[in-house]
Amino acid sequence: MNDIYETPLNSRYASDEMKRLFSNDTRFKLWRKLWIALAEAQKELGLDITDEQIEEMKRYAEDINYEVARQKEKELRHDVMAHIHAFGEQAKKARPIIHLGATSCFVTDNADIIIMYEALKLIRKKLVNCIKVLSDFALKYKDMPTLGFTHFQPAQLTTVGKRAMLWVQDLVMDLEFLEYVMEHTYLRGVKGTTGTQASFMALFDGDEEKVKMLDKLVCKKMGFEKSFPLTSQTYPRKYDFLVLSVLASIAQSSYKFANDIRLLQHLKEIEEPFEKTQVGSSAMAYKRNPMRSERICALARYVMVNIQNPLFTASVQWLERTLDDSANRRISIPEAFLATDSILNLYHNVASGLVVYEKMIERHIQQELPFMATENILMEAVKRGGDRQDLHEKIRKYSMEAGRNVKEFGKENNLIELISNDPSFKLSKEEIQAILDPKKFVGRAPSQVQEYYDEYVKPILEKYKGDLNFESQVNI
Repeated sequence: MNDIYETPLNSRYASDEMKRLFSNDTRFKLWRKLWIALAEAQKELGLDITDEQIEEMKRYAEDINYEVARQKEKELRHDVMAHIHAFGEQAKKARPIIHLGATSCFVTDNADIIIMYEALKLIRKKLVNCIKVLSDFALKYKDMPTLGFTHFQPAQLTTVGKRAMLWVQDLVMDLEFLEYVMEHTYLRGVKGTTGTQASFMALFDGDEEKVKMLDKLVCKKMGFEKSFPLTSQTYPRKYDFLVLSVLASIAQSSYKFANDIRLLQHLKEIEEPFEKTQVGSSAMAYKRNPMRSERICALARYVMVNIQNPLFTASVQWLERTLDDSANRRISIPEAFLATDSILNLYHNVASGLVVYEKMIERHIQQELPFMATENILMEAVKRGGDRQDLHEKIRKYSMEAGRNVKEFGKENNLIELISNDPSFKLSKEEIQAILDPKKFVGRAPSQVQEYYDEYVKPILEKYKGDLNFESQVNI
């Protein structure tokens, strides 16, 4: 439909699998499964509910009569009651016992948690695959020297692989945070209107053990081991903050990666993939813009800013609850997942196709390394009988001259030539070039890359080897 607004997260960026998780079908089918689980558990614990009623509910579990639900919501102004009535029109014999003793949050909150948990599993899969392709890149280039930058000014050398493994380390930290949140994901369970289970105490004539067992049975039927020990009418909204914090953390890591790629592409050292028919600019046909990395940054900003929503929502839940969370959560939670899903699709795509321009990297090293290597040159010249103080002053003057040649006149760095032409250093140009071997200036970077991979990345890839079958979807 082109005559009404549709979120670009849905039409342009997110994957079909993530969109399906937050679809009406997923949500309302979960509501019906929860009603069935509740009825089954109540029957098992002795309430007067028949197998025939439960079978009738199951018959229509996947068949949502949306038109009836929409009409009922217009009449009742209540989405859960609308779907109870719609379900009851199909499962007529079960109508009297659907939603027995429950509050709206029984279906809405439990379903939201299940959807978020499944969405976190999908995020985890894509995160692990990003770790895989980026760590492969880091291992491949762990020995390749490259100019380091602090303040985006030339600094000591590092390696292409070490820089990439720093990006990986950010993702590993995100994965550890995500795993923590998933391990602490519980259902709201069967807690009643204000979390006291009073309605279920009435149904079971004050039998606390049956009420406690009801909560456990429903959780087990829905695939969870436990529920939150305490709830009000809703599960603790702090959980939403934790979930979106994970997504914001992933967004931050992705932004750092993509921003670095944008800088490196400006330097012509590393580029994101560029398709044969891709257009960089409508006006400047020669351009190769880092548009995917820029899109990562754009979407990441959205996710990072979105963390304010669950923060405020959790903080203003008056006493046992207030409904100003509802409209906000309908937008902020799904869109955070859709955006993060989009980010990881792009991240995987970019990381899988990075193009390294080795000669350009070497050129930048050669432009700066002579300045950085002056102390090594000085030490070697002193070993050959030179006066340290005199040579230090000469190096200072030659460095100023070489720097002026580069900055003021646009010439090449001629520091090595200046030093080799001075007999007091007793070093030929070839001998100085040997001192300037870039691999001598990267420290333990190659070993650090391998050690981090062996200790941290390899166990992750082994643990999640069943998920390493992901192909990134970048629609546009």
